[in-house]
Amino acid sequence: MTDVTRSFPVTTAGTDGASRDQPLTTADILRRWATLRPGHPALRWEKGELSYSELDERANRVAQALAADGIGPGDRVAFLDKNSPEQVELFFGASKLGAVPCPVNYRLAAPEVAFIVGDAKAKVFVVGEEFAALADKIAGDLEGVHILTTGASYDRWRDRQENQDPAVELAPGDVAYQLYSSGTTGRPKGVQLTHANLTAGMGLYPAVMGLGPESVSVVPMPLYHIGGGGWALAGISQGATNVLVREIVPNRFVDTLVDERVTHGFLVPAVLGFMLAVPDVDKKDFSALQALLYGASPISEKVLAASVRTFGCKFVQAYGLTESTGTIIYLPAEDHDPDGPNRHRLRAVGVPTPGSQAKIVDAATGEELAVGEVGEIWVKGPTVMAGYWNLDDQTAEAITPDGWLRTGDAGYVDADGYFYVHDRVKDMIVSGGENVYPAELENALMAHPGVADVAVIGVPSERWGETPLAMVVRAPGSEVTEAELIAFCRERLAGFKVPSGVVWLDALPRNPSGKVLKKDLREPYWHGRSRMVG
Repeated sequence: MTDVTRSFPVTTAGTDGASRDQPLTTADILRRWATLRPGHPALRWEKGELSYSELDERANRVAQALAADGIGPGDRVAFLDKNSPEQVELFFGASKLGAVPCPVNYRLAAPEVAFIVGDAKAKVFVVGEEFAALADKIAGDLEGVHILTTGASYDRWRDRQENQDPAVELAPGDVAYQLYSSGTTGRPKGVQLTHANLTAGMGLYPAVMGLGPESVSVVPMPLYHIGGGGWALAGISQGATNVLVREIVPNRFVDTLVDERVTHGFLVPAVLGFMLAVPDVDKKDFSALQALLYGASPISEKVLAASVRTFGCKFVQAYGLTESTGTIIYLPAEDHDPDGPNRHRLRAVGVPTPGSQAKIVDAATGEELAVGEVGEIWVKGPTVMAGYWNLDDQTAEAITPDGWLRTGDAGYVDADGYFYVHDRVKDMIVSGGENVYPAELENALMAHPGVADVAVIGVPSERWGETPLAMVVRAPGSEVTEAELIAFCRERLAGFKVPSGVVWLDALPRNPSGKVLKKDLREPYWHGRSRMVG
């Protein structure tokens, strides 16, 4: 293997590597730990384990295989699967070439997947065996793309290459990761995160959660999300053992936490709710747990308080976007006492992460507002994205010339500097941690001949935090049913975007300019509730 240890700074004051300088690129993270603790488990999953040196070797072979397929710096490499070691080795293999890993949401419908792979201009698309039929379905739309399915053919593609690190020179400002957000107008956008974004973002978790080289970090959230992929990178950046969970089955997941002696993890509130419902969960041994990060969707005080009591560890809330590399505002563990004097802070999303800033502004003027006034939350810091892939206008709309990212969330800040989310400026719905943009669902529903007008809103859900609900005006003479519209959507959109129900209206409420008054439509469903948006 090529000697690349000089390409990143290494400090070895302790045998566990705890005293160290921060690598500048994601490729350097793996190189470091393959050098400092080659035999330590990097990944564990139901069927196997890889040490840091073994993961590094696989990444080297993947890099050489990608290069043989014509992949070079700046090229996008797409992959779609449930959580698997292949996704991690592809991430680092692409990174070592200066290519950009581009995970795709496996819950999307075939046309949505085809759009993303095409938009990214990916030359290689790796698909999990479970999704081979989907790959076959869209192969005709991906002319010139080398489509690989995991299993024997993928293993041959990787293992016939040499274990040699290409050692491509990378800069911290180079794009390192491209994650697709749901599109506000029906078109997903490629969020470009740099090496500097990622390495800065990963620095939070040792400080606020104690994540370190001896940690056992569970990775149950999908790797196509910043909450899954980012959390996996956080553990690897510390040289920890990372337990990949392919999919969450609540009782088995609870057993995984116990059997693996998990110390840290990131979960969405819906998963916490599922775990609390597991029979005798309160009798399980969670003594190894030290801290859990949660966020990405609304949570109730009831679920949070029960989780604190049941799991007996520190809890830290994360607020952020894909565009901010995940967490940019957080609620510290000390603010999670349901019976303490600061119980009101359980409704907050918290304070800016070290090195970041946040403020409340008038969205129309950009003027900063006073304490307690509701406006749009703007954030700024080293984790704010480089921009959207090939969408300069949308990038300019999202990021101000002086670097502030417009979150699209309405909120306020209290006298102690804690931020609270009040509502969403852009009507986005977060269902079980998945972003659903009403415009995308509205566009799909309007394509049905039985629909004359439609508006989609988010309504409370005990299971998912909130779910999309369609308010529909039938076309004259139409007798379209709820079941027909839901089936129509299911053929065109990912399952989590499909409305949970349909409400029939004679007309949608609109203001004098014709804009639908979604606030009025939402009000009966949210009246009397405190929305805790992650």
